Amino acid sequence: MDEERVFLLGEPVVEIIRRRKSVRTYSKLPIPAEVKDKVRQYFQQLKGPFEIGIRFELLDKLEIKADEKIKLGTYGVIQGASSFIAAAVEKKERNMEQLGYVFEHLILFLTSLGLGTCWMAATFNKSKFSKAIEIGTDEILPIVTPVGYASERRSLIETLMKPFPGPRKRKAWNELFFENNFNTLLDRADAGAHAIPLEMVRLAPSASNKQPWRIVRENGRFHFYLAHDPLYRRIYSFDLQKIDMGIAMFHFEWTAKEAGLKGRWEIQPPVLKNVPREWEHTITWVSE
Repeated sequence: MDEERVFLLGEPVVEIIRRRKSVRTYSKLPIPAEVKDKVRQYFQQLKGPFEIGIRFELLDKLEIKADEKIKLGTYGVIQGASSFIAAAVEKKERNMEQLGYVFEHLILFLTSLGLGTCWMAATFNKSKFSKAIEIGTDEILPIVTPVGYASERRSLIETLMKPFPGPRKRKAWNELFFENNFNTLLDRADAGAHAIPLEMVRLAPSASNKQPWRIVRENGRFHFYLAHDPLYRRIYSFDLQKIDMGIAMFHFEWTAKEAGLKGRWEIQPPVLKNVPREWEHTITWVSE
């Protein structure tokens, strides 16, 4: 008898990844108290590949409205949301990759509960959110997400931001995945059992849909590189695209696990020639 498959989020993570979408317009339907409790309990299960602490807070406008100095704002981008989740991460090396990995885990868990979310790195009032969660001097608050039930109708601003239905266009395989070096493309037909984890990386969300991840397969190792966009380094006080790399790492590892593909993360960079100037090694997945 075949071994029974274990779905880490109660259903195939591949299906949740494909189903998730950014929600910017929310209904007035409140999140039941028992669902909020379930989400807060799940905070305790969230762990990443690095020893870096992340603190989550589920905030509700109605619960904090008595404090006139705290008004959770999103500059009009999000409509109808009354609940938000903020993540405070320690100021340590690799904290953005850790944040992306763990926060995407949470986003997909919320999706499995039927809740809508939307990654937000710039379009929220950071000072108000920082005050609401009492941010520490050793912490940083790079991102938040609204959370709630999607409205059946989109707001005008959401319609303008996404005028056409359907998912945003993703880069092709031959732009993202390579074999042994940066000059040889990895064909999907040659990716074998790892084709699905790689495809889930390709479908991962990223800032402005830049998809900055590049992966080189070499002798059972998958080297993850960040193709930097210099613009983001000038706009943000933190490296936003490293969050994208954490998201890609989560998609790869968890879909690999559900497919029965064992492996581990390794920080030591490979010795590869002709690395493009703006590309930086992030981490390597070592198949076992």
